[in-house]
Amino acid sequence: MKSLPYFCRGEVVRGFGRGSKELGIPTANFPDSVVDNLPADISTGIYYGWACIGNGDVYKMVMSIGWNPYYKNTKKSMEAHVIHKFKEDFYGEILSVVLVGYIRSEKSFPSLEDLIAAINNDIEEAKVMLELPEHRKLKDDNFFTSTTKSSPVSSSSTASTSQSIINGH
Repeated sequence: MKSLPYFCRGEVVRGFGRGSKELGIPTANFPDSVVDNLPADISTGIYYGWACIGNGDVYKMVMSIGWNPYYKNTKKSMEAHVIHKFKEDFYGEILSVVLVGYIRSEKSFPSLEDLIAAINNDIEEAKVMLELPEHRKLKDDNFFTSTTKSSPVSSSSTASTSQSIINGH
């Protein structure tokens, strides 16, 4: 996927309400405006990368992009699971992420337990992959410390050099 790494940000909105409650794996959801602006070559599936809430620390994350076949969603979504225990919800905060790599395609599962096991495997794979030097360096990218955090923006790395004011690069 030529658009990786892919940088985007947007306000955290309420999702389907399943992450924490049904799965025990809380997610932060992007608004439709961010989902609708994904490059064509960012296919549906599970990704790993880095995430930052507001002006906070940068953490590892996994993200599902697509229709969540187990739940048969009719609306495409982008749901990030930030690999960190937060004390409270952060709806309305700005979520900044960089998608670094692709783990697997979307698929349905025969049971909720199988889905949860797959997500936990995705989380473990993300933790390992993000320790690679070429991925770890993106944790310190100036995208996460830019002063433009207050404006929701999405941009790929290919555009980052020509749109430095927009996406913080």
